[in-house]
Amino acid sequence: MSGRHDTMTEQTPVTETTATKVPTLPDAQTVTSVQHYTDRLFSFRVTRPQSLRFRSGEFVMIGLMGDNGRPLLRAYSIASPAWDDELEFYSIKVPDGPLTSKLQHIKVGDEIILRPKPVGTLVHDALLPGKRLYFFSTGTGFAPFASLLREPETYEKYDEIIMTHTCRDVDELTYGRDLIADLKQDEMMQELLGEENLGKLKYYPTTTREESPKMGRITTLIENGELFGDLGVPALDPATDRAMVCGSLEFNLDIKALLEKAGLNEGANSEPGEFVIEKAFVG
Repeated sequence: MSGRHDTMTEQTPVTETTATKVPTLPDAQTVTSVQHYTDRLFSFRVTRPQSLRFRSGEFVMIGLMGDNGRPLLRAYSIASPAWDDELEFYSIKVPDGPLTSKLQHIKVGDEIILRPKPVGTLVHDALLPGKRLYFFSTGTGFAPFASLLREPETYEKYDEIIMTHTCRDVDELTYGRDLIADLKQDEMMQELLGEENLGKLKYYPTTTREESPKMGRITTLIENGELFGDLGVPALDPATDRAMVCGSLEFNLDIKALLEKAGLNEGANSEPGEFVIEKAFVG
C-alpha cells in the first residue's frame, strides 16, 4: 500500500512539472526574487545572460508566453546598474493588462522571457556635459534611474544629481525611497560610488493625492519655482542643467515643454543634447 502511495506522490509532481515546463520559454531567465510594495506595484530580479551588455538606463523586452502560445513582450527599463550580476525590474500591476495581469504572479524559480537587445535614450552618452543632472519620474518611471543612481559614471560626470519622483500615494514612493536610503547606508555602495559623491544626490519625492511632506505635481513645482527654492538651486539653465525624463506620456510631454521653455534642447544617442526622454515607457 505504502509503495503504491509513494509511486503516486512521485508521479504527480513529475506530471505537473512537465505540464508547466513545456514548451521551454525562448530566451528564458529565472526569477531570483520578488517584492510587492502595493496592490499596484512590485519589483523582481532575474538571472542575467552572460552575453548581455547594456548601458545603465537602457531597456529590454521582457514577458511571458501568452495564452495563444506566442511570446507576450513589453519594454521594461532595467532597474539594476550595468555592473550588477542580476537584472532588476520595477513594474505596475494592471488587472486586465495582457502581460502584467500574469507577470504580477511570478514567484522565485519561475522563468520569464528576456530578449537580450538593450536600447534606450536615458543614457549618459545622449547628454552634453553639464553641472547638474535632473531625473524626472512618475510611478514606475523611477526604474531607469534606479539603474543610473547606482552607476559610478553618474556621480563622476555631475556636481549635483536631483532625483524627483511623483506618485499619487505615499506607499508608491517606497521602492525609490528605500533604494536611496540603501545607497546612503550600504557600505558596498559607499565604497563603489564614494561617500563624497553620494553627498551630491538630492531626493525630491512628491505626492498628488495622499497627504505627504511635499504635495503637488512636479510640473507645477517647476513652474511656480518651489522645486528650486526647496532645493536651494537656481532655475533651469541650459548652460549648466541636464535632464532625463521617464513617466506617463502626458508627463513626458509636459516636462519636455517646460525644459524647452527654459532653453534646453532634446538630445539622442546620435546627437547629444541637454535633456532626453524615454519614449518606450508608458506606466
